[in-house]
Amino acid sequence: MDFGKVGANELRAVDFTLPEDGKQTAITLAGAKPVKDPTFYIGCAKWGRKEWLNMIYPPKTKEADFLDEYVKHFNSIELNAVFYSIPNAELIRKWRAKAEENASNGFLFCPKFSRTISHIKRLKDAEVPTDLYLSSIHEFGQFLGPCFLQLGDNFGPKNFDVLENYIKHLPVDLEVFVELRHEDWFSDHAARAQLFEMLAKYKKGAIITDASGRRDCVHMELTIPEIFIRFVGNGQEHKDSDFARIDDWVVRIKTWLDKGLAKVYFFLHQHDEKDTPILANYTIEQFNKHLSAKVAPIKFINDPNDLTNQGELF
Repeated sequence: MDFGKVGANELRAVDFTLPEDGKQTAITLAGAKPVKDPTFYIGCAKWGRKEWLNMIYPPKTKEADFLDEYVKHFNSIELNAVFYSIPNAELIRKWRAKAEENASNGFLFCPKFSRTISHIKRLKDAEVPTDLYLSSIHEFGQFLGPCFLQLGDNFGPKNFDVLENYIKHLPVDLEVFVELRHEDWFSDHAARAQLFEMLAKYKKGAIITDASGRRDCVHMELTIPEIFIRFVGNGQEHKDSDFARIDDWVVRIKTWLDKGLAKVYFFLHQHDEKDTPILANYTIEQFNKHLSAKVAPIKFINDPNDLTNQGELF
């Protein structure tokens, strides 16, 4: 994931302090009470990583079986694989079967809307591909989590009416989180308020993307009592910084849980995904320790801090 990437020599100048809560967050959580057992889903964005052989996948695992192994370690995935084309129902049923056979943790697929809808059609006249997309992903059945709609960098506030029209015609019971990237959604106060009020009106979530080079996307606006966070780490060389950022999220999420937050989706990305399971496992450990998340830790084959043996496989 290259979004928000900055050079290694620029990282020390980045202010990773989490902003104060947005105005919509106070409205969304007003009057809510803490949930007895909030739900936590922690995962990655891909399962097809050869670098994870001998780390969390057995050494001789075939690529066709990577998903079978992934679902043994994580309880969710931010499914980017369906972004590049409208998924067919047969493929979705195949993935669901792998979760049925190998997962024991209430696994969820959280599929991205296909780019035909979001980037090519730009939400206009997108009824046919949307119907095809929804028909296919519903084959996940009990394994279907929220879908996420990512709009392009050039999809700005001038497209508000298009966005609202698309959102309001989605099925009412479809769980959706929206990710927006154009800077004006966050810098223009009127556009910002209008956006988050609209998402709250239709009970759709707003994705928070925590990337080094786009701190404006850490908007801290909750439009429903659930969060979907895309956390972009900077790799093993910057592990201490990434872990400290996770610690800050633990503190903030705790304040939201105390105010009635009911569900947390937290997905780990890195520009080089080879050691993302290490960052994910630290997240699980801290969420379990401080937030009572009760998410099973990842079972590493070898010491996760010893990556020197990974190159011997290829």
